[in-house]
Amino acid sequence: MWWTRLKALITKELLAVLRDPKGRFVLIVPPVMQLLVFSYAATLEVRNVDVMVLNRDSGHWGQELIERVQGSPTFRRIETAENQSDIRTAIDEQSVIAAIEIGPDFSRNIEAGIPADLQIILDGRRSNASQIVSGYLTQIGMTLSAETPTGQRMMAQTVATVPRNWFNANLTYQWFMVPNLIASIALLIGLIVTALSIARERELGTFDQLMVSPLRVHEILIGKLVPPMMIGLFHMTLYLLAAIFIFDVPLRGSLFLLYGSSIFYLGSVAGLGLFISALSMTQQQAILGAFLVMVPAILLSGFATPIENMPDWLQPITIVNPLRYFLIIVKGVFLKDIPTAEVVNQTIPLALIAIATLGAAAWLFRRRLE
Repeated sequence: MWWTRLKALITKELLAVLRDPKGRFVLIVPPVMQLLVFSYAATLEVRNVDVMVLNRDSGHWGQELIERVQGSPTFRRIETAENQSDIRTAIDEQSVIAAIEIGPDFSRNIEAGIPADLQIILDGRRSNASQIVSGYLTQIGMTLSAETPTGQRMMAQTVATVPRNWFNANLTYQWFMVPNLIASIALLIGLIVTALSIARERELGTFDQLMVSPLRVHEILIGKLVPPMMIGLFHMTLYLLAAIFIFDVPLRGSLFLLYGSSIFYLGSVAGLGLFISALSMTQQQAILGAFLVMVPAILLSGFATPIENMPDWLQPITIVNPLRYFLIIVKGVFLKDIPTAEVVNQTIPLALIAIATLGAAAWLFRRRLE
């Protein structure tokens, strides 16, 4: 019976991965450590910032601005500069990320209700962090301006804006990072385990035995496909439990939709891995091929950079990236109770990618048998 043959191959694949103590360690401990470490370390927040201040103003409002910067939890240390040369040296040596230069007429201009001279100098080598710090300092300056006598008189003539952040009201970065890591680490593990599958058979000399067995090509591919998907589902379950009970990420959507779409996601990842494995003659080639696919997949998924911000010629390439679609699903299930129709719209491309990659792997596998 075909089912008996397929069951035997799936069991063999699982035993090949799990019977080795080092293999079990690699499959369980590093992914969990990556989730815990990256969830805290890979933050988009900017904290513990060191800045320098050159205060050329002898009035009250210049000192008030410095005290407000010191009182902000974002800033760790405020260094005092004697002249612009100190600022140049500090930024050149990266001892501070930004410097504030308060003009000599700062307080006088504030009292007179005219634009005050305040310059922010940033370290452009750390472009993302420096822009965020610039936003913090600008907000402190605007708040100070609004609380001056002239600012209070002008408030009645201005439009007040009240920001509200939907789905993550407190802008907790772990609510953004942990769902992203669930999808990304599943991609990493699924690609590597699957890519090593056929390459390992070739190195151990059991590939020829597999070829002369009663198993057909599609049965071999299914047998190689199912164990990595089972391991991927196990990892996802661990990550879900960690996200809910360790990082307090809310789960507002349906677990059924998440696991249903994850089957197609893991199938597309395993299809990529089998294609890489069919191309590779050694496990070293398989690992290098997996990383060759994995790094661009993460960079082109919208994980950190919105796809809309990428060049026009690069955006179409993301269409064949399974991580792009599953990130939308996993973040939607966690944070916004994503509708079923949207999950289906994102799952259809995953199914098409799985069909295409598995078909390509089967074709290449048959070519290798000829």
